[in-house]
Amino acid sequence: MTDGAGNGVQIVSGASPNEVRDPAVRAELKRASVWFGMAVAIGLVILLVQPLLIIFAGLVFAAMLDGGVRLLGRVLNIGRGWRLAIVVLLVVAFLLGTFYLTGVQLVQQASQLGATLQSQFDRVTGWLSDKGIMPGKSDLGSMARQALGSLGKIGSYVGIALGAMTSLFMILVLGLFIAMEPRLYDRGLQWMIPVEHRPEFALTVQRMGVTLRRLLAGRLLGMALEGVLTFLVLWFFGVPMALVLGIIAGILAFIPNVGAFITGVLMTAVGFSAGADTGIAALATYFVVQTFDGYVVIPMVAKKTVDLPPALTLGAQILASTLFGILGLALADPMTAMIKVALERSSERAEEADGERLAA
Repeated sequence: MTDGAGNGVQIVSGASPNEVRDPAVRAELKRASVWFGMAVAIGLVILLVQPLLIIFAGLVFAAMLDGGVRLLGRVLNIGRGWRLAIVVLLVVAFLLGTFYLTGVQLVQQASQLGATLQSQFDRVTGWLSDKGIMPGKSDLGSMARQALGSLGKIGSYVGIALGAMTSLFMILVLGLFIAMEPRLYDRGLQWMIPVEHRPEFALTVQRMGVTLRRLLAGRLLGMALEGVLTFLVLWFFGVPMALVLGIIAGILAFIPNVGAFITGVLMTAVGFSAGADTGIAALATYFVVQTFDGYVVIPMVAKKTVDLPPALTLGAQILASTLFGILGLALADPMTAMIKVALERSSERAEEADGERLAA
């Protein structure tokens, strides 16, 4: 032991037991700390997956608003804040006008949809049971009545409804705040990145933003066309609940592949509930609309948007829905598009580095 510098404090000399002087041991401890940090980060992501999805959904909504603001800026030479206010007012006016004009009819048709689907399910299971293909008709019918009955008693699930409304409200508010000052949040993200990596990060984020806006613009265009076309054709052929089926088709068009399949099942079930001719007309409507959407709308939009192969899109939807539920399914395409942009930029960087080494 040694005395302090005239203050009577005794300081212990010599190496500490927890001091690691061996360079190899220190290197291994650093590696272990990195892996431990990654494990902790993965655990936090798993625990916070729902809040992270809500934040990402807010970013997607902000990209929608930003796309509308940029599009409006081509015709109106006014400030960004005024253009954003116009876009928000137009969206609110469209939603309120739609529900005001079609609200009563929509509620009536929605209430009929559950009963129609239950009746059709009972008919199909009864036919399969009579043929000996599917035993346990009573059990299946009971399960179907319970599932469809729960759909008709959504009001009793107050907690679920409040949670969904709260999440939706948070997504809308978060997206609105980000759309108001996107540069503010962009600078904040760049500030968290090391200085030498900020230019590359800024370029990648910019490309992600452009890709996301184009993807969402294509999705919105496809949703509008598919919803309106489905409603008009079903209404022309006299298929029941044409309005609610058109709205469902437009909403589910946001989720390619899976949404189209669900729409086809609903249209066919409702159509055959009114007779064989109406059912065939509904089935033909589904194929006509999907053919028009697949061979006209999607190729036209794909020229201006990100090119996502169908198998990649479907695989991402399956994984996202399994891991994150319905919200993950709805956000599978934007997530896949952004990951695709990041990987493409990483490949470009590798090619640029190889070119510089060859030039040297």
